[in-house]
Amino acid sequence: MTSALVAVTISPPLATATAAPVVVDHCLSQCSDIVPPGQNGNATVVDILAHKAFGTRPKHADDQLGRYDALAKGYPTLTTEKISSFFNDASFGVPAGQVESTRKPRADVTIIRDKATGTPHIYGTTRSGTTFGAGYAAAQDRLFLMDVLRRVGRGQLTPFAGGAPANQQLEQDFFADAPYTEAELQRQIDAAAASGPLGAQAMADAKSYVEGINQYISESYSGRYFPGEYVLLGHIDAITNAGRIAPFTLTDLTVITAVIGAQFGGGGGGEVQSAIAKLAIQERYGVVEGEKVWQGLRSEDDPEHIHTVHNGQTFPYGKRPANPRGEALPDKGSVTPQQLVFDRKTSLAPARTSPGLESVRGIFDKGVLPGDLVENKHGMSNALLVSGAHSKSGHPVAVFGPQTGYFAPQLLMLQELQGPGISARGASFAGISFYVLLGRGQDYAWSATSSGQDIIDTYALELCSPSGGPATKDSNSYLMGGQCIPMDVVERKNSWYSSVGSTAPAGSYTLRSYRTKYGPVTHRATVGGKPVAYAKLRSTYLRELESVIGFQEFNDPAAIRSAADFQRAASHVGYTFNWFYADSKDIAYYNSGDNPVRQQTVDPGMPVWANAGYDWVGWNPATNRATYTSYEQHPNVVNQDYLISWNNGQAPGTAAANLERQSVHRGDLLDARVRALIANGGKVDRASLTKAMAEAALADLRAERVLPQLLRVIGASDAAPVVQLRQWLAAGGLRTETAQGSKVYAHADAIRLLDAWWPLLVRAEFEPGLGSAAYAELTRRIKIDETPASHQGSSFQVGWWGYVHKDLRAVLGDPVAAPLGKKFCGNGDLNRCRQVLLDTLNQAAATPKEQVYPGGGGCAADDQWCSDAIIHNALGGITQAPISFQNRPTFQQVVEFPSHR
Repeated sequence: MTSALVAVTISPPLATATAAPVVVDHCLSQCSDIVPPGQNGNATVVDILAHKAFGTRPKHADDQLGRYDALAKGYPTLTTEKISSFFNDASFGVPAGQVESTRKPRADVTIIRDKATGTPHIYGTTRSGTTFGAGYAAAQDRLFLMDVLRRVGRGQLTPFAGGAPANQQLEQDFFADAPYTEAELQRQIDAAAASGPLGAQAMADAKSYVEGINQYISESYSGRYFPGEYVLLGHIDAITNAGRIAPFTLTDLTVITAVIGAQFGGGGGGEVQSAIAKLAIQERYGVVEGEKVWQGLRSEDDPEHIHTVHNGQTFPYGKRPANPRGEALPDKGSVTPQQLVFDRKTSLAPARTSPGLESVRGIFDKGVLPGDLVENKHGMSNALLVSGAHSKSGHPVAVFGPQTGYFAPQLLMLQELQGPGISARGASFAGISFYVLLGRGQDYAWSATSSGQDIIDTYALELCSPSGGPATKDSNSYLMGGQCIPMDVVERKNSWYSSVGSTAPAGSYTLRSYRTKYGPVTHRATVGGKPVAYAKLRSTYLRELESVIGFQEFNDPAAIRSAADFQRAASHVGYTFNWFYADSKDIAYYNSGDNPVRQQTVDPGMPVWANAGYDWVGWNPATNRATYTSYEQHPNVVNQDYLISWNNGQAPGTAAANLERQSVHRGDLLDARVRALIANGGKVDRASLTKAMAEAALADLRAERVLPQLLRVIGASDAAPVVQLRQWLAAGGLRTETAQGSKVYAHADAIRLLDAWWPLLVRAEFEPGLGSAAYAELTRRIKIDETPASHQGSSFQVGWWGYVHKDLRAVLGDPVAAPLGKKFCGNGDLNRCRQVLLDTLNQAAATPKEQVYPGGGGCAADDQWCSDAIIHNALGGITQAPISFQNRPTFQQVVEFPSHR
């Protein structure tokens, strides 16, 4: 079979190798970047079979993985001269002698790939040619992934990739968030094009980009060098080449934008579960005392929380008023999730056969993407920037990048774009890479972290019956403006088949979204006995493409000449991000997002009544436009001494949308290290700032910030578990190998102890006071821990670390700003609290290793290293070897510009 496939595979045409054009570059070899595992995400069916049989991988599929992994043990001796051992050279252009290939897919664009990583450097003599080349190169490197993303966003993944449970969950979750019709997708394109010259240019750029994708599809199909996954899933016959790859359309870009925006650029929601948790706490303590306890746990604007802006400025947004009105809290036990799946059926349809491919049977049986991608978001990025006043060179230094999970191939891809009005290098999400989304320009660099401020609210709509009879929770009409209005219904009728790649049995179902003017319905309940539907309204809903203007300007050297220019461009992004900027003179920060102006009486953290005077100010239900906070009201700063972000709070006064921004946050790990670097006149360079990031990437937040308080409560003890924990803490509390590649942790027993102890101590500390019902509801609203066991690197973002920290300090008699409202551990008695900790620690010490690390996902039971290891989710037929845990960005830049235009 393999030899037959080789015989009909035609190599793609190459132009004569040419040197890259010279482009102005002010970084002078001081810009670096990396995106593991590698640039090449395309594998033919022959490549996939060879990988399965022999472990080989296509060129540039994994050549950045080793350097990325090596930093975990290599950072202690890092110098600026050694940065290239762990990062790519991110200079513009391709050095002489380093051109690997040159291609001219049409006359006005040249794509040059370098030997080092295979990164495409795209040079257009016209703007259209530049973005056409971006589309062509994206399809070369990520065509199958791009196809997956457009199917996911439409809620139509199973017909494309099979009925694996993960595929079903993923399409359901994304469809529930953005159940658009094709007409609505097109209207968003039309609206962007009609919004003004910049919008019209953006849509013209997107059109050329799509044309580039489709040219590559046509060429690769004819030449039979298209991604082999199309064969494995039965879309194209391996022998006859019968079948097709559907061309891309502009609406596909809208869909992919919505997927990325929902995953990384939204904040808020969850008000129904917050209401349930709050009511359970009030039932335990009474309304007044319960409200006090809830607000303590809510951590809305905790004065002990770390903020990016720390120069004394405040930026009020999204906080609960003193006496909120309009809350629509559900009756106890009345809440049910909105049904999404209907008419599920199994099928006896025969599997699509592909002779000769038995070795790859079932490679997609776990899905093409993790099913919990939406439910359990991981990552969201970090940034460290130091102003020139505190650097050795007098120029700003930045180490920053997004944490977008680990996939093979990666969701992000590297590229350089050079053409009229575009000059940038960096990373872009596959399928929307007609601009560099995060990267560097001629004399500046930028990055982002997810900020997550609250742009999603939940509204309760009173249900009604069109006939005038009594309404029930199952009624599909609601009151608005004194009329009984039927909900819109949007459906996806999905049927799937079994194939070599996905052996899940054939089946079908209908996804059905019930939509209101206030967004999709998420729950049904009663409030004061009245049946209601809870609907989720996101400020960027129906407006996914409006953010494109900001990204367009990031790429335009004429638009970005200063920190102020960058901040203004960032303000055009409607999604919730923290934007960071560095050039040779300035560092800057701006928090973007379409922040709706709310009525002054509304608590954004609770569901409120719709159509009752509590809607967003200026809200137009026909367009989902409203009044938004002004440019100046968004957290921002220029040339603060330093900036850090790890999805912590933006600034004092800005409310947390959820419950994780507590007195202990993983942002502390960065802040403490950067503060130490500049203390007492210390000066920073690229190496020292990278080392600070790399050490924080190995730190166990619980060990560094909470374990000292736990040990204070326990007091003097020579018990073996206590001694082990103290020794690990003294060594830094890091989850690090004994040596590169040893796959054994230093202080392994202490790490196992804390992993086993944490869930036991949290329950024993809080459940007796809260009661089992309230404790359970609170854990549904915020999980108690987030260890590296997700295999996605990103850890310690969401958990109860601040709760434990505040509570123990209160029991110890320390001053606590914004206390929890009640002392929980031992009911506030220090001796009883000490006993709680000792009892649970002994219980943890007796817990078998295989129970602490139960295995799965390719890991054996009791394999501690593997339990933490980063495992790249295979989105195609090429897998990657696990690497050691690091909690750091997936795409990362290290930059220091010595000059400026």
